[in-house]
Amino acid sequence: MRPEAKKRSDFKHFHAITTRWMDNDAYGHVNNVVYYSWFDTVVNQFLVASGVLDIEHGKVIGLVIETQCNYFASVAFPEPVTAGLRVTKLGNSSVRYEVGIFREGEESASAQGHFVHVYVDRESRRPAAIPEPMRAVLQAIAV
Repeated sequence: MRPEAKKRSDFKHFHAITTRWMDNDAYGHVNNVVYYSWFDTVVNQFLVASGVLDIEHGKVIGLVIETQCNYFASVAFPEPVTAGLRVTKLGNSSVRYEVGIFREGEESASAQGHFVHVYVDRESRRPAAIPEPMRAVLQAIAV
């Protein structure tokens, strides 16, 4: 069963993304691997902008353990897109983000998927509890 495209109203945080010439592939649309880069961008942009992710010195880091994407409509350079973000599962050391990619002026996602981080101690790489300040920020976009 094919999933149904989510609406902008299903998401809680948004980040504008500029497509680049190099994002297009030989078929004239944004290549599938670029969408995963956009997922990574919106998640980390949200965490950095919220002040809860110190990329260089934080005691915990998020490792991606799973990603998935469904495509509904083509996107191509030079179209601007917006990535919508929400949290659908928040565990002790893991979080599942859902991301929707929206073309300018469109209410339905052109693509959507998920992205799972497991937080680990930076040094030992063993699972670590999500720090409370980060947990509070993630709960703010949870559905």
